[in-house]
Amino acid sequence: MSDKLPNDNVRFEQQSSTKCGLPAMYKVLMHNDDYTTMEFVVNALETVFHQPPAEAHRVMLNIHTQGIGVCGTYPYEIAETKVARVHSLAQQAGYPLKCSLEKA
Repeated sequence: MSDKLPNDNVRFEQQSSTKCGLPAMYKVLMHNDDYTTMEFVVNALETVFHQPPAEAHRVMLNIHTQGIGVCGTYPYEIAETKVARVHSLAQQAGYPLKCSLEKA
């Protein structure tokens, strides 16, 4: 056995095989229908997506004229929760409002 201490000039490098990065983002899309009121859509955009009134109104008009609109972009779990919350609010109010997710 040697009584020598390790050389102080030795460098140890450790490489990680896992990459840390930002989570995949998903767009929450709201779809137009013939039954859900514009007021309900604006309210959902304000309460679920925390949009200011002017932005909520702009997004609602986009949904109404284009048939679909982007409510926000979030990591998957948050986007999924927001979709579920909108569906729950719509069901409670008796509207068939539909939201979906799309990878950003």
